[in-house]
Amino acid sequence: MAQPLRAVAAEVLLAVEQGQSLSQCLPPALARLPGTDRPTLQALCYGSCRWFHRLDDELHSRLKRPLRPGDRVIHHLMLVALFQLRFSQQASYAVLNETVEACRALGKPHLTGLVNGVLRAAERQGAPTPNTDASRYSHPDWMVEKLRHNWPDDWSAILEANNAQAPMTLRVNARRFTRTEYLAQLAEAGIAASPTRFAPHGIQLEQPVPVDQLPWFADGAVSVQDEAAQLCTTLLDLAPGQRVLDACAAPGGKTCAILEACPELAEVVAIDEAAARLPRVEENLERLDLSATLHQADAGDLDQWWDGQAFDRILLDVPCSATGVIRRHPDIKLLRRESDILPLAGIQLGLLDTLWSILKPGGRLVYATCSVFPQENHRIIQRFCKQQGAAVLRAPDVAWGRDMGAGRQLLPDPTSHDGFFYAVLEKPDS
Repeated sequence: MAQPLRAVAAEVLLAVEQGQSLSQCLPPALARLPGTDRPTLQALCYGSCRWFHRLDDELHSRLKRPLRPGDRVIHHLMLVALFQLRFSQQASYAVLNETVEACRALGKPHLTGLVNGVLRAAERQGAPTPNTDASRYSHPDWMVEKLRHNWPDDWSAILEANNAQAPMTLRVNARRFTRTEYLAQLAEAGIAASPTRFAPHGIQLEQPVPVDQLPWFADGAVSVQDEAAQLCTTLLDLAPGQRVLDACAAPGGKTCAILEACPELAEVVAIDEAAARLPRVEENLERLDLSATLHQADAGDLDQWWDGQAFDRILLDVPCSATGVIRRHPDIKLLRRESDILPLAGIQLGLLDTLWSILKPGGRLVYATCSVFPQENHRIIQRFCKQQGAAVLRAPDVAWGRDMGAGRQLLPDPTSHDGFFYAVLEKPDS
Protein backbone atom coordinates (compact mmCIF):
# COMPACT_ATOMS: atom_id res chain seq x y z
CA MET A 1 0.00 0.00 0.00
CA ALA A 2 1.34 3.45 -0.96
CA GLN A 3 2.36 5.75 1.87
CA PRO A 4 -0.02 8.69 2.46
CA LEU A 5 0.87 11.85 0.55
CA ARG A 6 1.40 13.98 3.67
CA ALA A 7 3.70 11.35 5.19
CA VAL A 8 5.90 11.50 2.08
CA ALA A 9 5.86 15.32 2.19
CA ALA A 10 6.94 15.26 5.86
CA GLU A 11 9.86 12.99 5.01
CA VAL A 12 10.93 15.32 2.19
CA LEU A 13 10.83 18.34 4.54
CA LEU A 14 12.89 16.45 7.10
CA ALA A 15 15.48 15.64 4.41
CA VAL A 16 15.66 19.35 3.48
CA GLU A 17 16.17 20.31 7.12
CA GLN A 18 19.02 17.78 7.23
CA GLY A 19 20.74 19.46 4.28
CA GLN A 20 19.34 17.97 1.07
CA SER A 21 17.93 20.27 -1.60
CA LEU A 22 14.44 19.69 -3.00
CA SER A 23 16.06 18.85 -6.34
CA GLN A 24 17.88 15.99 -4.58
CA CYS A 25 15.18 14.54 -2.32
CA LEU A 26 11.92 15.32 -4.14
CA PRO A 27 12.40 13.27 -7.37
CA PRO A 28 12.77 9.89 -5.55
CA ALA A 29 9.76 10.81 -3.38
CA LEU A 30 7.68 11.63 -6.47
CA ALA A 31 8.66 8.29 -7.99
CA ARG A 32 7.06 6.49 -5.02
CA LEU A 33 3.63 7.95 -5.76
CA PRO A 34 1.07 7.44 -8.54
CA GLY A 35 1.23 10.10 -11.25
CA THR A 36 -2.03 11.73 -10.13
CA ASP A 37 -0.55 12.53 -6.68
CA ARG A 38 2.76 13.98 -7.87
CA PRO A 39 1.65 17.59 -8.55
CA THR A 40 0.06 17.72 -5.08
CA LEU A 41 3.23 16.43 -3.39
CA GLN A 42 5.32 18.99 -5.26
CA ALA A 43 2.96 21.80 -4.24
CA LEU A 44 3.02 20.66 -0.59
CA CYS A 45 6.82 20.49 -0.45
CA TYR A 46 7.46 23.79 -2.23
CA GLY A 47 4.72 25.60 -0.29
CA SER A 48 5.86 24.26 3.07
CA CYS A 49 9.44 25.38 2.35
CA ARG A 50 8.25 28.79 1.12
CA TRP A 51 6.31 29.45 4.33
CA PHE A 52 8.47 27.31 6.64
CA HIS A 53 9.65 30.06 8.98
CA ARG A 54 6.17 31.47 9.57
CA LEU A 55 4.61 28.02 10.01
CA ASP A 56 7.45 26.86 12.26
CA ASP A 57 6.97 29.90 14.54
CA GLU A 58 3.26 29.11 14.83
CA LEU A 59 3.89 25.44 15.54
CA HIS A 60 6.44 26.22 18.24
CA SER A 61 3.91 28.50 19.92
CA ARG A 62 1.36 25.66 19.93
CA LEU A 63 3.66 22.96 21.32
CA LYS A 64 4.30 22.91 25.06
CA ARG A 65 7.70 21.36 24.40
CA PRO A 66 9.60 20.30 21.27
CA LEU A 67 9.20 16.75 20.02
CA ARG A 68 12.04 14.31 20.64
CA PRO A 69 14.66 14.15 17.85
CA GLY A 70 13.40 10.70 16.84
CA ASP A 71 9.90 12.13 16.31
CA ARG A 72 11.07 15.14 14.26
CA VAL A 73 9.26 13.86 11.15
CA ILE A 74 5.95 14.48 12.98
CA HIS A 75 6.96 18.12 13.52
CA HIS A 76 7.28 18.38 9.74
CA LEU A 77 4.01 16.52 9.22
CA MET A 78 2.25 19.20 11.29
CA LEU A 79 4.02 21.93 9.28
CA VAL A 80 2.63 20.43 6.07
CA ALA A 81 -0.85 20.38 7.62
CA LEU A 82 -0.50 24.00 8.80
CA PHE A 83 0.56 25.00 5.28
CA GLN A 84 -2.65 23.49 3.94
CA LEU A 85 -4.79 25.12 6.63
CA ARG A 86 -3.26 28.56 6.01
CA PHE A 87 -2.49 28.61 2.30
CA SER A 88 -4.59 26.04 0.42
CA GLN A 89 -8.23 25.47 -0.47
CA GLN A 90 -8.20 21.97 1.04
CA ALA A 91 -11.14 21.29 3.40
CA SER A 92 -10.00 21.51 7.03
CA TYR A 93 -11.61 18.22 8.08
CA ALA A 94 -9.75 16.39 5.32
CA VAL A 95 -6.43 17.96 6.36
CA LEU A 96 -6.96 16.94 9.99
CA ASN A 97 -8.17 13.40 9.33
CA GLU A 98 -5.55 12.59 6.71
CA THR A 99 -2.72 14.07 8.79
CA VAL A 100 -3.66 11.81 11.73
CA GLU A 101 -3.64 8.82 9.35
CA ALA A 102 -0.22 9.90 8.04
CA CYS A 103 1.05 10.04 11.63
CA ARG A 104 0.11 6.36 12.02
CA ALA A 105 1.67 5.49 8.66
CA LEU A 106 4.94 7.06 9.83
CA GLY A 107 4.99 4.62 12.74
CA LYS A 108 4.09 7.18 15.42
CA PRO A 109 0.55 6.17 16.58
CA HIS A 110 1.34 7.43 20.11
CA LEU A 111 1.46 11.01 18.72
CA THR A 112 -1.92 11.01 16.96
CA GLY A 113 -3.60 12.67 19.95
CA LEU A 114 -1.03 15.47 20.00
CA VAL A 115 -1.28 16.00 16.22
CA ASN A 116 -5.08 16.07 16.37
CA GLY A 117 -5.14 18.50 19.30
CA VAL A 118 -2.60 20.92 17.85
CA LEU A 119 -4.27 21.05 14.44
CA ARG A 120 -7.80 21.41 15.83
CA ALA A 121 -6.64 24.36 17.92
CA ALA A 122 -4.92 25.86 14.87
CA GLU A 123 -8.10 25.48 12.81
CA ARG A 124 -10.30 26.93 15.56
CA GLN A 125 -8.09 29.88 16.51
CA GLY A 126 -6.86 30.86 13.03
CA ALA A 127 -3.40 32.07 12.10
CA PRO A 128 -1.57 34.19 14.68
CA THR A 129 -0.28 37.64 13.68
CA PRO A 130 3.47 37.34 12.91
CA ASN A 131 5.45 39.26 15.54
CA THR A 132 8.80 39.50 13.70
CA ASP A 133 9.85 40.37 10.15
CA ALA A 134 11.40 36.91 9.85
CA SER A 135 8.01 35.37 10.58
CA ARG A 136 6.00 37.90 8.55
CA TYR A 137 8.10 37.40 5.42
CA SER A 138 8.97 33.78 6.25
CA HIS A 139 12.75 34.05 5.87
CA PRO A 140 15.57 33.27 8.31
CA ASP A 141 16.50 36.16 10.64
CA TRP A 142 20.01 36.54 9.25
CA MET A 143 18.74 36.89 5.67
CA VAL A 144 16.17 39.53 6.62
CA GLU A 145 18.82 41.56 8.46
CA LYS A 146 21.40 41.22 5.69
CA LEU A 147 18.90 42.34 3.06
CA ARG A 148 17.80 45.24 5.26
CA HIS A 149 21.43 46.31 5.61
CA ASN A 150 22.35 45.89 1.93
CA TRP A 151 19.09 47.16 0.42
CA PRO A 152 17.55 49.62 2.93
CA ASP A 153 14.94 50.85 0.41
CA ASP A 154 14.19 47.47 -1.21
CA TRP A 155 14.54 44.73 1.42
CA SER A 156 10.82 44.20 2.02
CA ALA A 157 10.05 44.16 -1.74
CA ILE A 158 12.79 41.54 -2.24
CA LEU A 159 11.32 39.37 0.54
CA GLU A 160 7.81 39.68 -0.90
CA ALA A 161 9.08 38.84 -4.40
CA ASN A 162 10.79 35.74 -2.97
CA ASN A 163 7.40 34.48 -1.76
CA ALA A 164 5.62 35.02 -5.09
CA GLN A 165 5.11 32.28 -7.69
CA ALA A 166 7.73 32.74 -10.37
CA PRO A 167 6.36 33.10 -13.91
CA MET A 168 7.16 30.55 -16.61
CA THR A 169 9.50 32.15 -19.13
CA LEU A 170 10.70 30.71 -22.43
CA ARG A 171 13.71 31.38 -24.64
CA VAL A 172 12.85 31.04 -28.32
CA ASN A 173 15.46 29.18 -30.36
CA ALA A 174 16.32 31.83 -32.95
CA ARG A 175 17.56 29.10 -35.30
CA ARG A 176 13.98 27.82 -35.54
CA PHE A 177 11.58 30.75 -35.00
CA THR A 178 11.54 34.48 -34.47
CA ARG A 179 9.90 35.53 -31.22
CA THR A 180 6.92 36.94 -33.16
CA GLU A 181 6.48 33.65 -35.02
CA TYR A 182 6.54 31.62 -31.81
CA LEU A 183 4.08 33.97 -30.08
CA ALA A 184 1.72 33.20 -32.98
CA GLN A 185 2.28 29.46 -32.42
CA LEU A 186 1.38 29.88 -28.75
CA ALA A 187 -1.74 31.90 -29.60
CA GLU A 188 -2.84 29.17 -32.00
CA ALA A 189 -2.40 26.63 -29.18
CA GLY A 190 -4.52 28.79 -26.85
CA ILE A 191 -1.56 29.73 -24.58
CA ALA A 192 -1.57 33.39 -23.51
CA ALA A 193 1.90 34.95 -23.57
CA SER A 194 3.81 38.20 -24.07
CA PRO A 195 7.37 39.24 -25.00
CA THR A 196 9.84 39.82 -22.15
CA ARG A 197 10.97 43.40 -21.62
CA PHE A 198 14.74 42.92 -21.80
CA ALA A 199 15.70 39.51 -23.22
CA PRO A 200 15.36 39.66 -27.03
CA HIS A 201 14.23 36.04 -27.43
CA GLY A 202 12.20 35.77 -24.22
CA ILE A 203 8.48 35.06 -23.85
CA GLN A 204 6.57 35.04 -20.57
CA LEU A 205 3.47 32.87 -20.20
CA GLU A 206 0.42 34.15 -18.34
CA GLN A 207 0.08 30.74 -16.68
CA PRO A 208 2.60 27.87 -16.50
CA VAL A 209 1.90 24.85 -18.70
CA PRO A 210 3.55 21.43 -18.96
CA VAL A 211 6.38 21.62 -21.51
CA ASP A 212 4.78 18.91 -23.64
CA GLN A 213 1.95 21.38 -24.37
CA LEU A 214 4.37 23.93 -25.86
CA PRO A 215 4.38 23.85 -29.69
CA TRP A 216 7.47 22.10 -31.08
CA PHE A 217 9.13 21.86 -27.66
CA ALA A 218 10.43 18.32 -28.26
CA ASP A 219 11.89 19.54 -31.57
CA GLY A 220 13.90 22.28 -29.91
CA ALA A 221 11.77 25.34 -30.68
CA VAL A 222 12.02 26.77 -27.15
CA SER A 223 13.60 26.24 -23.75
CA VAL A 224 12.40 27.19 -20.29
CA GLN A 225 14.75 29.87 -18.92
CA ASP A 226 14.23 32.94 -16.73
CA GLU A 227 14.58 36.30 -18.44
CA ALA A 228 17.52 37.40 -16.26
CA ALA A 229 19.50 34.27 -17.12
CA GLN A 230 18.89 34.88 -20.84
CA LEU A 231 20.67 38.24 -20.73
CA CYS A 232 24.14 36.66 -20.69
CA THR A 233 24.20 36.37 -24.50
CA THR A 234 23.51 40.09 -24.92
CA LEU A 235 26.67 40.90 -22.90
CA LEU A 236 29.13 38.40 -24.41
CA ASP A 237 29.36 40.20 -27.78
CA LEU A 238 29.51 36.90 -29.67
CA ALA A 239 30.89 36.67 -33.22
CA PRO A 240 31.63 33.88 -35.71
CA GLY A 241 34.88 31.98 -35.16
CA GLN A 242 35.16 32.67 -31.44
CA ARG A 243 36.11 30.03 -28.87
CA VAL A 244 33.77 30.36 -25.88
CA LEU A 245 33.95 28.90 -22.37
CA ASP A 246 30.85 28.39 -20.23
CA ALA A 247 32.23 27.66 -16.77
CA CYS A 248 29.92 26.07 -14.14
CA ALA A 249 27.54 25.26 -16.99
CA ALA A 250 24.91 22.78 -15.70
CA PRO A 251 22.03 22.41 -16.42
CA GLY A 252 23.11 23.94 -19.73
CA GLY A 253 20.57 26.70 -20.35
CA LYS A 254 23.22 29.35 -20.94
CA THR A 255 25.40 27.00 -23.00
CA CYS A 256 22.48 26.41 -25.34
CA ALA A 257 21.58 30.11 -25.41
CA ILE A 258 25.15 30.94 -26.50
CA LEU A 259 25.04 28.37 -29.32
CA GLU A 260 21.62 29.59 -30.48
CA ALA A 261 22.73 33.23 -30.41
CA CYS A 262 25.74 32.62 -32.70
CA PRO A 263 25.72 29.28 -34.54
CA GLU A 264 29.03 30.10 -36.32
CA LEU A 265 31.17 29.98 -33.16
CA ALA A 266 34.32 27.88 -33.53
CA GLU A 267 33.72 25.97 -30.27
CA VAL A 268 31.82 26.18 -27.01
CA VAL A 269 33.43 24.40 -24.05
CA ALA A 270 31.07 23.73 -21.12
CA ILE A 271 32.35 22.62 -17.72
CA ASP A 272 30.65 21.50 -14.54
CA GLU A 273 32.12 19.88 -11.45
CA ALA A 274 29.05 17.75 -10.67
CA ALA A 275 28.99 14.58 -12.79
CA ALA A 276 25.31 14.04 -11.92
CA ARG A 277 24.38 17.36 -13.56
CA LEU A 278 26.12 16.87 -16.91
CA PRO A 279 23.48 14.51 -18.37
CA ARG A 280 21.02 17.44 -18.19
CA VAL A 281 23.40 19.51 -20.31
CA GLU A 282 23.65 16.66 -22.83
CA GLU A 283 19.85 16.26 -22.95
CA ASN A 284 19.35 19.98 -23.61
CA LEU A 285 21.99 20.03 -26.34
CA GLU A 286 20.48 16.96 -28.00
CA ARG A 287 16.91 18.29 -27.94
CA LEU A 288 18.06 21.57 -29.46
CA ASP A 289 20.36 19.84 -32.00
CA LEU A 290 23.42 21.71 -30.70
CA SER A 291 26.99 20.63 -30.05
CA ALA A 292 29.47 21.59 -27.32
CA THR A 293 32.61 20.14 -25.75
CA LEU A 294 31.68 18.97 -22.23
CA HIS A 295 34.05 18.39 -19.33
CA GLN A 296 33.28 17.13 -15.83
CA ALA A 297 35.88 19.11 -13.88
CA ASP A 298 36.52 21.90 -11.40
CA ALA A 299 36.73 24.92 -13.69
CA GLY A 300 39.30 26.45 -11.33
CA ASP A 301 41.70 23.49 -11.69
CA LEU A 302 43.06 24.04 -15.20
CA ASP A 303 45.18 20.88 -15.07
CA GLN A 304 41.95 18.83 -15.01
CA TRP A 305 40.58 20.05 -18.33
CA TRP A 306 42.30 22.95 -20.14
CA ASP A 307 44.02 22.14 -23.45
CA GLY A 308 46.21 25.24 -23.49
CA GLN A 309 44.12 27.15 -26.06
CA ALA A 310 42.89 30.53 -24.76
CA PHE A 311 39.26 31.71 -25.08
CA ASP A 312 37.81 34.75 -26.86
CA ARG A 313 34.80 34.82 -24.53
CA ILE A 314 34.21 33.39 -21.05
CA LEU A 315 30.90 33.21 -19.21
CA LEU A 316 31.64 32.71 -15.51
CA ASP A 317 28.35 31.97 -13.75
CA VAL A 318 29.88 31.32 -10.34
CA PRO A 319 28.59 29.18 -7.45
CA CYS A 320 26.71 31.59 -5.18
CA SER A 321 24.13 31.91 -2.41
CA ALA A 322 21.31 31.75 -5.03
CA THR A 323 19.40 34.40 -3.05
CA GLY A 324 18.04 35.87 -6.29
CA VAL A 325 16.14 32.69 -7.20
CA ILE A 326 14.48 31.84 -3.85
CA ARG A 327 11.02 32.08 -5.41
CA ARG A 328 11.96 29.14 -7.67
CA HIS A 329 13.93 27.32 -4.96
CA PRO A 330 12.30 28.10 -1.60
CA ASP A 331 14.40 25.40 0.12
CA ILE A 332 17.29 27.92 -0.07
CA LYS A 333 15.70 29.58 2.97
CA LEU A 334 16.36 26.40 4.96
CA LEU A 335 19.66 25.37 3.38
CA ARG A 336 21.65 28.61 3.19
CA ARG A 337 23.60 29.92 6.20
CA GLU A 338 25.11 33.36 6.72
CA SER A 339 28.44 31.61 7.28
CA ASP A 340 28.29 30.38 3.63
CA ILE A 341 28.78 33.86 2.14
CA LEU A 342 32.45 34.43 2.97
CA PRO A 343 33.66 31.03 1.65
CA LEU A 344 31.55 31.53 -1.50
CA ALA A 345 33.17 34.93 -2.06
CA GLY A 346 36.59 33.23 -1.83
CA ILE A 347 35.56 30.65 -4.45
CA GLN A 348 34.16 33.38 -6.72
CA LEU A 349 37.32 35.51 -6.58
CA GLY A 350 39.49 32.41 -7.08
CA LEU A 351 37.58 31.33 -10.19
CA LEU A 352 37.74 34.85 -11.59
CA ASP A 353 41.52 34.98 -11.07
CA THR A 354 42.11 31.57 -12.66
CA LEU A 355 39.84 31.95 -15.70
CA TRP A 356 41.12 35.47 -16.40
CA SER A 357 44.50 33.84 -17.08
CA ILE A 358 43.07 31.83 -20.03
CA LEU A 359 41.20 34.73 -21.62
CA LYS A 360 42.83 35.98 -24.84
CA PRO A 361 44.11 39.57 -25.05
CA GLY A 362 41.17 41.52 -26.48
CA GLY A 363 38.79 38.95 -25.00
CA ARG A 364 35.74 39.47 -22.81
CA LEU A 365 34.68 37.77 -19.58
CA VAL A 366 31.11 38.07 -18.25
CA TYR A 367 30.80 37.43 -14.52
CA ALA A 368 27.33 36.35 -13.36
CA THR A 369 25.54 35.31 -10.16
CA CYS A 370 21.94 34.67 -9.17
CA SER A 371 22.60 36.44 -5.86
CA VAL A 372 21.38 39.76 -4.45
CA PHE A 373 24.22 40.14 -1.94
CA PRO A 374 26.87 42.77 -2.85
CA GLN A 375 29.56 40.61 -1.17
CA GLU A 376 29.23 38.14 -4.08
CA ASN A 377 28.62 40.71 -6.77
CA HIS A 378 30.02 44.19 -7.33
CA ARG A 379 32.37 43.95 -4.36
CA ILE A 380 34.01 40.86 -5.90
CA ILE A 381 34.48 42.79 -9.15
CA GLN A 382 35.94 45.79 -7.28
CA ARG A 383 38.39 43.51 -5.44
CA PHE A 384 39.38 41.77 -8.67
CA CYS A 385 39.94 45.01 -10.60
CA LYS A 386 42.04 46.38 -7.73
CA GLN A 387 44.38 43.39 -7.70
CA GLN A 388 44.28 42.82 -11.50
CA GLY A 389 45.29 46.22 -12.77
CA ALA A 390 44.97 45.28 -16.47
CA ALA A 391 41.25 44.39 -16.33
CA VAL A 392 38.97 46.91 -18.05
CA LEU A 393 35.47 47.14 -16.60
CA ARG A 394 32.84 47.81 -19.27
CA ALA A 395 29.52 49.46 -18.37
CA PRO A 396 26.96 47.76 -20.63
CA ASP A 397 24.56 50.09 -22.44
CA VAL A 398 21.35 48.39 -21.26
CA ALA A 399 17.95 49.42 -19.91
CA TRP A 400 17.80 46.79 -17.17
CA GLY A 401 19.13 46.51 -13.65
CA ARG A 402 20.85 49.00 -11.39
CA ASP A 403 24.30 50.39 -12.04
CA MET A 404 26.40 49.32 -9.05
CA GLY A 405 29.55 51.03 -10.31
CA ALA A 406 31.09 47.61 -11.01
CA GLY A 407 28.32 45.70 -12.78
CA ARG A 408 24.53 45.72 -12.90
CA GLN A 409 22.16 44.24 -10.35
CA LEU A 410 18.68 42.93 -11.12
CA LEU A 411 16.50 42.48 -8.04
CA PRO A 412 13.77 39.80 -8.22
CA ASP A 413 10.63 41.19 -9.83
CA PRO A 414 7.38 39.37 -8.95
CA THR A 415 6.01 40.11 -12.43
CA SER A 416 9.06 39.08 -14.45
CA HIS A 417 12.74 38.22 -13.88
CA ASP A 418 14.75 36.63 -11.06
CA GLY A 419 17.49 38.42 -9.12
CA PHE A 420 20.79 38.40 -11.04
CA PHE A 421 24.10 40.24 -11.23
CA TYR A 422 26.31 40.76 -14.30
CA ALA A 423 29.68 42.44 -14.82
CA VAL A 424 31.62 42.72 -18.09
CA LEU A 425 35.44 42.63 -18.01
CA GLU A 426 37.80 42.98 -20.98
CA LYS A 427 41.49 42.13 -21.30
CA PRO A 428 43.50 44.79 -23.15
CA ASP A 429 44.68 43.75 -26.61
CA SER A 430 48.41 44.12 -26.07
